[in-house]
Amino acid sequence: MNKRIKKAAVIGSGVMGSGIACHLANAGLQVLMLDIVPFDLSDKEKTDKNARNRIVNTALSNALKSKPAPLYDVKFADRISTGNFEDDFPAIRDCDWVIEVVVERLDIKQQILEKVDKFRKPGSLVTTNTSGIPIHQLAEGRSEDFSKHFCGTHFFNPARYMALLEIIPHVGTDPDIVHFWMQYGADYLGKKTVLCKDTPAFIANRIGFFTGNKVGELTLKYQLSIEEVDKITGETIGWPNTGSYRLLDLVGLDTSVKVTKGVIANCPEDEYVQKIKDLPIPKATQFLLDNQFLGDKSGQGFYKKTDQRDEKGNRIILALDLNTLEYKPAAKPMIPVVGIAKKVEIMDKRLRDMMASDEKSGWFVRDLFAGLFAYIANRVPEISDNIYSLDDAMKAGYAWSYGPFEYWDMYGVEAAVQLAESLGESIPLWIRKCWPQDSGHFTLWKTVRKIL
Repeated sequence: MNKRIKKAAVIGSGVMGSGIACHLANAGLQVLMLDIVPFDLSDKEKTDKNARNRIVNTALSNALKSKPAPLYDVKFADRISTGNFEDDFPAIRDCDWVIEVVVERLDIKQQILEKVDKFRKPGSLVTTNTSGIPIHQLAEGRSEDFSKHFCGTHFFNPARYMALLEIIPHVGTDPDIVHFWMQYGADYLGKKTVLCKDTPAFIANRIGFFTGNKVGELTLKYQLSIEEVDKITGETIGWPNTGSYRLLDLVGLDTSVKVTKGVIANCPEDEYVQKIKDLPIPKATQFLLDNQFLGDKSGQGFYKKTDQRDEKGNRIILALDLNTLEYKPAAKPMIPVVGIAKKVEIMDKRLRDMMASDEKSGWFVRDLFAGLFAYIANRVPEISDNIYSLDDAMKAGYAWSYGPFEYWDMYGVEAAVQLAESLGESIPLWIRKCWPQDSGHFTLWKTVRKIL
């Protein structure tokens, strides 16, 4: 397909919108970023262009001051112009690509895309940045030209630094458009593009839905503190050193809860949804939501920074006690599986040794990975027709050192099946077809394509 993008319109200037606008400027594009007119304008301000653009201009200013820096070079900010929905929407006619990045609500996105359909030039590319709203629902009611040029392009935050770009076509997307985005995202935007099916939460967040909730479930089951869990679910298992609860604070607890609710509402056949759908929200999560302690965006979440310093001059960080719901100085616990990880560098042996550890941190790792093995097996071919897309998505989107099927290979395919089933997990038939009867092991990556 002979497509060239010189100018893009970003509709919405929130954290994601402004971050995407900056990254498109990094790629050499001229960018028009639009947002709403403020509701509280005085009569005099209603005719003042600067006042009418206050929301979008403030968002861009905040983005340019944020860390890590969203631009390769501050001079690239000159490539970004701003406007508002009421005065400047017709200007999208000059754009080769329009990406919608407004609030994660189906009705609002539909309204914006209807307006895009009205003003865009024929043949221009239109995409939506959504973490889980079905793309086919956003395409409903749109013109034929819009529909065939429309798909999802899901960036991860921060847009400059996170490698994953999920490409999600709907049934009406022209296959040439899909091919274009897979190449353009990789060659011009510097991303790991992963083709996703139009299923709720797509790939990375669908698996993230499971791991996030499973970590919470096992934290309570084995009576672990958030500090202990973050040490276990960080570099110890090849995940980012933030750990699970620190990551929730970075992402925002409200965002995580929205993803969970979306999957529960839209995936009734999902076996993990069936397990947790009627369970009450954990009391610590409810406490944080009730008090709007949503993480870094609100100043505190599972952790809380203070202005106090310890004897070494380091800032004192408080951690939420999940039982008392009080903050206390974050502990530095001694954890057996962390000790194993420090002694065993090779991850396949480390994983097996940790899962064999007969104490609660070992049980935590064992249950987490056994559940993960079953969950990902049951998502093929629901969310992807291949396994490498699941691995690519988690490595690029969640910064895992290894993909979930790569972890499975490390533990051993047949051994993982036996472990998962011993813990009550269900493994699909296609997995059993993957290893020959006369062999006790195999590599999923080498044989799975022959089965699916």
